[in-house]
Parts: sequence; C-alpha cells; structure tokens
Amino acid sequence: MRTDERTLAYGGGWLDRAGALRADPEWISSTLSRPDTTLLPLWRDRSLVSARHEPVRLAVTDAAGVLAAADETVFLGLDDGAAVFAVDLSGRAEEEAVRLVGAAAAADVRSLVGRLGPAAAAVQAYARGLLHWHRQQRFCGTCGAAAGSAFGGHARSCAGAGCGRLLFPRIEPAVIVLVEAPGTPGRCLLARHRGAPEGAYSTLAGFVEVGESLEDAVRREMAEEAGVTVAGLAYQGSQAWPFPAGLMVGFRATAESDQVRVDGDELLEARWFTRDELRERMAAGRPLGRADSIDHHLLGSWLADGD
Repeated sequence: MRTDERTLAYGGGWLDRAGALRADPEWISSTLSRPDTTLLPLWRDRSLVSARHEPVRLAVTDAAGVLAAADETVFLGLDDGAAVFAVDLSGRAEEEAVRLVGAAAAADVRSLVGRLGPAAAAVQAYARGLLHWHRQQRFCGTCGAAAGSAFGGHARSCAGAGCGRLLFPRIEPAVIVLVEAPGTPGRCLLARHRGAPEGAYSTLAGFVEVGESLEDAVRREMAEEAGVTVAGLAYQGSQAWPFPAGLMVGFRATAESDQVRVDGDELLEARWFTRDELRERMAAGRPLGRADSIDHHLLGSWLADGD
C-alpha cells in the first residue's frame, strides 16, 4: 500500500511555478508591480500570522514599506494567474517585522499544519525553504565572491570576475523506512533515537550519501543503525521537508531476520512492535510520529493493512 500523497503535509501546492517565465528579470519586475500580486512575509524561517494564526497575505499595492524593508524577495509562482512572492524580513527585529505587516506574531510553519490544508502548508514551507537557502548562500563556494539573486529567486549568480557560477537551491534527500519482521505475527521495527525521551519510538531514517541510490541508502542505513539486513523493499511515497532542505522518501522493507543490533550512537534501542502493541500505545496517548510527517503515514498504513 502506497502512502497517498494527497494526505501528506507540504505536498500538493497549487502554485504554477512558471519556470519558463521567472528567468526574465523584466517579467519579474513587471509582475511585482501588478495590483493583483500578493506577498507572503516571513521572519527568520517563521511565518507572520494573524490573530487567528493564519499566514498573512499582503496585496503588493499596500506593502511598499514591506518591500523596502525586505532582505530578499523571491517569486513563488502564479495562483490562478496572480503572482505570489515571499519576502524575508529577517534583518529586522521580530517586533518590527510583525508591525510592518500588521501581523500578530511569528510562528513556525510546522505549527500551522493543523490549521492549514496540505496545499496551503506546502506554499508556506516552500517559501520558508527558499528564503532560508538565500540567507545561507550569500557567497560563491568556488571563488568566494558575493552572489546575487537570479531567476526570480530560484538561483544565485556569482559576481566574481571570471567565475559567474550559477548556484541553485540544494535538496537533501533522506530515506525513512518502516521495517517489517519476516513471518507472522506482523511486527515492525521502531527505535529510540539519541536525545528522544524514554519510551519514544519512531521509524528509522537517514540521509542518502554521494554515489548511492535510494535503495542502497535504505540497505546501508538499516545495517549501520540497527544491524538489520534488508531482504526486500518497496517505495511508498515522498514528502517535501524544507526544514531546511529535506526530501523524505518513504519505503517499506522486510528484514531477513528479527535480530537487531543498534549502533549505540544514533540509536539507543530498537524493538519489534506488533499492531496490537502500537494500538495500545496510541490508546495510551502516544502518537504514531509527528502528525505532519510521512513517518505517521507509514505507520498508519501498516496498521491499516492488518495481519
């Protein structure tokens, strides 16, 4: 059973990213001055929200002061033909940023998920990830010269003489895996990660390394962290996770045996859980992972499959 991407937070954003148009600086400039253009203001990776805890959207015609105060303005896309830009007010004090946009507070994007649908959360996360990258990519990694925004904010261009390298936002893929034991009854492997409280278990995950396929990363991570040899695996779905630049790729895997040996570094302990044991944990108030994470959906779909 594959995870249904329509149910995952941060996926299904409705914007047309207009890739064929955003490389034209004149088009970007004219679009930014259209009366139907809107701005999404953020401050240091946090959305600026109203008293109802909804992200503020500003008409560009009412936001001259916000544009003047912005450290970065990036084009996100077209919403039914109307342009949407994200503006970064990170260079201002929080109180000033909140006042400038008429907001009530600054809030973590992930705290908005229960109030926003997946597509609306996707746009906020998209804005957060792109603006975060701009703040971290001020200089060229090849020659050290300053780099300026290009392609409507979807690249940066090195200003160094003889260099001119184009820099693009980096995506960091990671695999997240629900491992099943062989045989019956059905059991899945959950682990307690370093820093997690006693009794807090989750699925196993890890970043993809250079020269690895996603499947290679699953096999390596399971062997390194939990001493588990994977006999078979199947793709389940993916999730944008721009916190700051992740892409979570979900798998379900079957272990060759139920022997487990944690690394003692990233994982402190790991154990097999039956479906009944997971249901008991839920009844006791222990959620199946973060509500906005693919981890939650991997576990939920495994439970729904039954023994």
